[in-house]
Amino acid sequence: MDEILQVKGITKRFDDIVVFENLNLTVKKGEVVVIVGPSGCGKSTFLRCLNALEDIQEGEITLDGESINRNKKDISRIREKIGMVFQSYDLFPHLTILQNITLAPVKVKKRPKAEAEKEALELLERVGLLSKKDNYPRQLSGGQKQRVAIVRALIMHPEILLFDEVTAALDPEMVKEVLDVVLSLAKEGRTMIIVTHEMQFARAAADRMIFIDGGRIVEEGKPKDFFENPKTERLQKFLQTFTYDDEK
Repeated sequence: MDEILQVKGITKRFDDIVVFENLNLTVKKGEVVVIVGPSGCGKSTFLRCLNALEDIQEGEITLDGESINRNKKDISRIREKIGMVFQSYDLFPHLTILQNITLAPVKVKKRPKAEAEKEALELLERVGLLSKKDNYPRQLSGGQKQRVAIVRALIMHPEILLFDEVTAALDPEMVKEVLDVVLSLAKEGRTMIIVTHEMQFARAAADRMIFIDGGRIVEEGKPKDFFENPKTERLQKFLQTFTYDDEK
């Protein structure tokens, strides 16, 4: 597999606070990388750096060999290759679900409205929400809104998808419906970086697991080894805070 994303020695600081330092990562085309770690370790900030929503102080991030830097004149074009789904959905409350999904492909990518709507309806059907196309976000559950947010990212045809704790704001019964959609995308061979605290899901979806703590990558590996034979004491302690039911 070809490397699509390269993170070389990046450092992120907020004033005197170092979030992470000299962090390196490569992601191959079609790979699903799942990042876990304690709260406040910089997982979400790391994702925001990948599409230049946050500045980095040192190092370089490249996608398809192109540098991702928010000061670049063509950063908007590069960002179109990176789909990001946040915790908070960020849907426009005054637009219908269909309008929310088609706004960016029509306005940003200049796609014909009819073409964008056709694809939007196909994607909505795929995630079980075709009947909600004319509804407004306030009429949907949290899980439904998050599935719409995923569709909105997919319709832009990104080369890589970033998921930032997409179930963190959901009631427990809504978590599965969202994770099932993400898992189906993983099985399609899409390139994804996922930050999550759902360990069973992580184990099922990941090609590679990464554990971040103290501003650095402490351990990484294949899911089976990562969960069953953690090499560092820090990861062992972290995993002990979770329970698993492998029978489910």
